[in-house]
Amino acid sequence: MRGTAILLQARMGSTRLPGKSMRDLAGHTLLAHAVVRLQASGYPVVVATTMKAEDDCLVAAAEDLKAYVFRGSEDDVLDRYAKAAHHFELHRVVRATADNPAVDIDAVARTLTLLDRTGADHVVEYGLPTGAAVEAMKGNALFKAAAQATDPYDREHVTPLLRRGQGFHALSALAPGYLRRRGLRLTVDTEEDINFMQKLFEALGPQLFPAPLSAILDVTDRMRNAAASGPGRREVR
Repeated sequence: MRGTAILLQARMGSTRLPGKSMRDLAGHTLLAHAVVRLQASGYPVVVATTMKAEDDCLVAAAEDLKAYVFRGSEDDVLDRYAKAAHHFELHRVVRATADNPAVDIDAVARTLTLLDRTGADHVVEYGLPTGAAVEAMKGNALFKAAAQATDPYDREHVTPLLRRGQGFHALSALAPGYLRRRGLRLTVDTEEDINFMQKLFEALGPQLFPAPLSAILDVTDRMRNAAASGPGRREVR
């Protein structure tokens, strides 16, 4: 593989919800939701995980899903990304995370197009639901950040140095209007999150796997409206 790929970071050792990448969500694991959705973008997906034995299950699952695998540092995720990009000879990298089972399939192409059109080093959209966005970056900018970053926060979270724009051209773009739901949370970090996503994907039904983000938003809008008009007017997040 050379050129462009999606690096999907995943590990079993999440502190807030251990093992969440392999939790079941409407008949598929969170990892499977993320991988299949991202593969639908047309770009290869690399599951970037750690060398720890507990993450062997992620490697096996990724291989079953026909995704590539790279294993690197557990805590220095920036180093993991840079080494994966070097290994696969990538000049464009899309960053995604396995706790986002409703990631926007089309966000990959949109951010890569902006990356090329503007000459930016890093592109991310804002206005999407939490957990729907991806980040696109140039490979050489990723390598530069990995060489320069000294703050543990920058190394754990991969792109803060790129996004601060100090020595990098960072671009924040407004997401398409029909996909903007800034108050909506579609990521999984807690048991409450996974319970909500379970209800959402059950409402979507298996025939829509992987559903476009627009279909997911239609269902969440209906759930919100039903909650607002139902007994107790309990609001869906």
